[in-house]
Amino acid sequence: MSGHSHWATIKRKKGAVDAKKGQMFSKLAKAITIAARQGGADPDMNLGLKYAIDKARQFSMPKDNIDRAVKKGSGEGGTEQLESVKYEAIGPGGVFVLIECLTDSRNRTASEIRKMLELKNARLGSVAWAFEQKALMTVSGEGITEDQLIEVALEAGADDVQKAETSFQVTAAPHDGEAVRRALTEKGFKIESFEVAQVAKTPVGVDEETGRKVLALLEQIEEHDDVQNVYSNVDLPESLMKE
Repeated sequence: MSGHSHWATIKRKKGAVDAKKGQMFSKLAKAITIAARQGGADPDMNLGLKYAIDKARQFSMPKDNIDRAVKKGSGEGGTEQLESVKYEAIGPGGVFVLIECLTDSRNRTASEIRKMLELKNARLGSVAWAFEQKALMTVSGEGITEDQLIEVALEAGADDVQKAETSFQVTAAPHDGEAVRRALTEKGFKIESFEVAQVAKTPVGVDEETGRKVLALLEQIEEHDDVQNVYSNVDLPESLMKE
């Protein structure tokens, strides 16, 4: 799980800056639009939409922006056609990378992603087998103990609880995620973030030099307008986490 945890932590540190630039809002709006298009405009009946809206709220996306994205997905706000595409890649140090995109031009996005990989000494390759989908919750560690959290989380159906800096990361099967989140909230635990993500089955440790190269690759991919999520199995050195 470390690979996802480390990269997710770094993304959260950057998140507020990205949101101010408007780039993050654009990505979040795309995710809401496609979720509404695929499963309907009611988040109570469309879990994918509920998760997309929750993520938008975590980045303080205005309600009007969220509502417009939902309407767009339900056919009320435009005719732009978006489709989901995924790319698999092998990066510096042999680390694996999964890239999830929403695009209105599959050919353009594929060409740009391929070029980006080549410039960072990476290439397309089959790596999806090394990841599994999980519901991930980051829970504030303030005023609680690990034992308290484990007791409630595991009873509610969570798979695992791990310490992550000043917080905890709770993992569950995707279909159990909502029940675990609800149980934690009812017991007074503060959920800082929630998402359904691809988690590496076996994280791969790298040295600091390779870690910097991997971070440069992940950050550049993340900045592409069509990229929604980037996952890696890299386990970064602690020295890079503190920068």
